[in-house]
Amino acid sequence: MSTLFSGETASFSKSALSLTSLRHLPPPSPHTNLRLVRTVTSAAASKPPAAATGKREPRGIMKPRRISPEMQDFLGVPEIPRTQALKQIWAYIKQHNLQDPENKKIIVCDEKLKSIFAGKDRVGFLEIAGLINPHFLK
Repeated sequence: MSTLFSGETASFSKSALSLTSLRHLPPPSPHTNLRLVRTVTSAAASKPPAAATGKREPRGIMKPRRISPEMQDFLGVPEIPRTQALKQIWAYIKQHNLQDPENKKIIVCDEKLKSIFAGKDRVGFLEIAGLINPHFLK
């Protein structure tokens, strides 16, 4: 038993507090600080943890896609996720030191990069994602 206000008492169980048990009590004064606690009964509480469900199939840019013959020559695989293709292109650019020394945001293309970047000599790093887009076949 615990005292609520003005001498009234109510019993609390370990489960959720029933609102009907408080209806017989007078309204609290503005200076009384009472809080009702509700138990979680949503569907989220009954879901198994994410680790128990296992890995889901990759979607979107993480899903391996077939690529064009030019991109296959560059990457050496018939299908690859967009994220991995971009990662390998950047590794190639860094390995062969193809960034403009004065402006690192510009890539100076060699013959191999020109084949996948529409024959351009210089490409901004923000353009790369758009230039590789046509190489991913639907």
